[in-house]
Amino acid sequence: MIFGRKNRKPITIADKKVVDWKYAVCGYCSTGCSIEVGLNAEGKPVASRGKGNAPVNQGKLCIKGIFEHELSTTSGRGTEPLMRDKIYNGFTPVSWDAALDRTAAEFKRIQEKYGRDSVAVVSTGQLLTEEFYTLGKLVRGVIGTNNYDGNTTLCMASAVSGYKRSFGADGPPGCYDDFENTHCLMAFGSNLPEQHPIIYWRLKEALEKRKFPLIVVDPRVTMFAQFADIHLPITPGTDLVLLNALAHVILKEGLQKQEYIDAHCNGFEELKATCEKYDPVTASRICGIDPDTIKHVARIYAKAPSAMSIWTMGINQSTHGTDGVCGINNLNLITGNIGIPGGTSLSITGQCNAMGTREWSSCSGLPGYRMLEKPEHRKEVAEFWGVDESFFPAKRGLQQTDIFPAIESGEIKALWIVATNPLTSMPNQPRIKKALEKLEFMVVQDGYQDCETVNYAHVYLPAAVWGEKEGVQTNTERRVNLVRKFTEAPGNSKPDHWIFSELAKRFEAGQKIRFPETTSDIFDEMKQLSKGQGRNLDISGMSHDLIEAQRGIQWPMREGEDTGNPRLYSDGVFPTPNGKANLLAMDYIEDNEVPDASYPFWMNSGRVVEHFHTRTKTGKIGNLNKFSPTPYMEMNPDSAKEFGVEHQKYVRLVSRRGDAVVMVQLTQRVPRNMLFIPMHYHDCVNRLSLGLLDPYSRQPAFKQCAVRIEHIDQKEAARLNVERRAF
Repeated sequence: MIFGRKNRKPITIADKKVVDWKYAVCGYCSTGCSIEVGLNAEGKPVASRGKGNAPVNQGKLCIKGIFEHELSTTSGRGTEPLMRDKIYNGFTPVSWDAALDRTAAEFKRIQEKYGRDSVAVVSTGQLLTEEFYTLGKLVRGVIGTNNYDGNTTLCMASAVSGYKRSFGADGPPGCYDDFENTHCLMAFGSNLPEQHPIIYWRLKEALEKRKFPLIVVDPRVTMFAQFADIHLPITPGTDLVLLNALAHVILKEGLQKQEYIDAHCNGFEELKATCEKYDPVTASRICGIDPDTIKHVARIYAKAPSAMSIWTMGINQSTHGTDGVCGINNLNLITGNIGIPGGTSLSITGQCNAMGTREWSSCSGLPGYRMLEKPEHRKEVAEFWGVDESFFPAKRGLQQTDIFPAIESGEIKALWIVATNPLTSMPNQPRIKKALEKLEFMVVQDGYQDCETVNYAHVYLPAAVWGEKEGVQTNTERRVNLVRKFTEAPGNSKPDHWIFSELAKRFEAGQKIRFPETTSDIFDEMKQLSKGQGRNLDISGMSHDLIEAQRGIQWPMREGEDTGNPRLYSDGVFPTPNGKANLLAMDYIEDNEVPDASYPFWMNSGRVVEHFHTRTKTGKIGNLNKFSPTPYMEMNPDSAKEFGVEHQKYVRLVSRRGDAVVMVQLTQRVPRNMLFIPMHYHDCVNRLSLGLLDPYSRQPAFKQCAVRIEHIDQKEAARLNVERRAF
C-alpha cells in the first residue's frame, strides 16, 4: 500500500504498433549510441530503442535518444526555400533553382568585387561525414574561399590543437574499453552523467567490476563530482597550473616512466625546468587546491599500473584551453599512459559528428587530416579532385571566432551558415547581431526555419535532418557508424549533400569536378583518399554494410583488415618529424576576466542532460523540454541570503557586455562566488559571456567571466519567461 492506496495502477507499456525497425546512430552527442527506430504500418517513426549488441551502448539510451524518433514531427521545420532582398522584409517561397541561382550569383558577384576570401562559410558538427566531405570539396575546390570553418571551434578546437602540438596529428588515441582497463581515472571539466550519460554508464560498469580511484577536477560540485573519490574544486581557468604542479611532484619524486620518455618523447628537459617553478605551495595559491592534495593526486596517478584522463569543455573553453590539453598529454606521456589499455588522453567530443568535420570537412586543411601548409598534401588532393594545385591556399584562413570580427571590419561581405546557430551559440551576442547586419548577403541552410540565425538571412535553404538521409558519423573513440534513412524529409527540404552538389553546378569549376550523387558513392571516394603509408585516418577497409554489421568500426581500418583498431600510438610512433611525441613546457599567464567589487561572481556554463546545444531540436520535444523549459541559474544559498535573492524568483544578471534574465535555483553545487547557467537558451548566457580566445585554437573562453546580480520586476520577468517558453 502506498499513501493509503490499496489498488495500485499497474505499469503498462504502450503498444506503438511497430512493424519495422531501422538501424541508425544517435544524432545528439558524440557517444555514438547505436539506435533502432520503430516504424508503424504507415511508415511513421513511433519508437526508439538501443541496439542490444552494439559495442558502444549495449542497448542503453539516454533520455534524448529515447525520444529521438519524435524529431521527424517537430515544429518549426523548413519545407521550401525562401528569399528576400532585405533582412527587414518578409520571406517569399521560391524554387530550389531560384534560391541556388541567387546564392551562386551573389557569391560570384561579391568575390569578383572584393576578392575570393570575402565570402565565408561556417559549418557544423551535425552533418553526415559524406556531406562534410562534399562541402569541403565545394568550398576548397570550387568556391575557393579560405575563410571556412565549423562550429566545432566553439567546442573541440582546443583538443584538436592540443593533439596536434603533442602528438603531431588530431585524433583521440584511446577508446571506451580503456574504462574497463584503467587503474585510475581523472576527469577535467567533464560532467559525464549529464553530458554523456552512456559513457558514464560504461564507467560505472567498469567500477562495479573493479574499483579504481575516480578524480574529478571541476569548480562546480557536479553530479560527476559527487560520485568521485576525490573532487578538486579548481579556480576557473587555472587547469594548467594544476597540471604543471602534478608533473612537478611526479618528476621531483622520480615517479615518471623515464624509459618511455627517453624512447618516445621530445622536450623532457625543457618541461622539467618549467615544472620546477610550479611546486604545490606556489600552485595552490593560484589554482585553489591545497598542496597536500596535489601531492596525493600526483602519486595516485603516477603509481597506477595504467591511468587515463578525460575532459570536455571545462578544459577546452578557456584562454588556456590548448595548453590545458597539452598539459594533460604531458601528464600521460611522462607516466607512459598513451596507447596502452587503460592509459590515454581522451577528449570527450561534443556533437554527434564533430569528429567527422575534423576528419573530412577540410575546415582546417584538406580531407583526411591533410594540411594546407604541406605542398605534398595540396598536390595529392588537387590531383585526386582534378583541380589546379595553385587554387588551394598555402595555409588555413580565419576560424569561426575570427570570421565575425572580419565582417565588422569589412573584410567579409557574404556568409553561408550551415546547420549551426551562432545567434545563440557565439559569445557576446549583441556584437554578433551587429556584425550580421553589416553583411551584403547571408544564406542559412538548416533543418529548422525558426532557427534564430535565419532572421538575418537573405536566403534560407531547408535541409533534411537525422533519419531523413543516409550516411556515417564518427564518435569520440573514432568509431564510424551508420545512419540509415527511415523517413522522408518534410515538404521540399533536401539532404545537405544534394544542396552542395547542386550549388557546385552553378560554378564553372564545379562542372569539372565529380560530385557523386549517393552517400555510398561519396564514401567510396573518401576510402580511396584515406589510403596512404603511415596514415592513421585510414577507412579503406570499411563499407556502409560492414559498418552496420559491426555496429560501428574504429579507424584506422585498412584495406584487407577484418575490423578496426581501438588505440593509436601503441607502437610508440607518433606522426611528428622524428616520430616522437612532444612534451610542451608551458607557463601559465593570467588573462581571464575575474570577479571584482563591481562584478563579484564567476559565471560558469554547461550542458544539462535533457537539452542539446541551442535547443533547436530538444526545445521542440515535450518530454525533454518540460524538465527545464526556461533559463535559470544555480546560486549558493549563503550568497543568495547575502544579496537578498529568493529561490525560484527572477533576477537580472549583468556583465560588461550585456544582461540576461534568469530564474534562481538555490543549490550547494556552486561555491559562494559562482553562478552556473545552462548554455542552451537564446538571449541568455551568451549575452553575458566574454569570449576571449585561446591563441592556438581560437576557441572562446565561455566559462570564465564576471557578472553581478540585480533585482528585477517579477511580473515583467514572468512575461519574458512565457515568451521564451514558446519553443
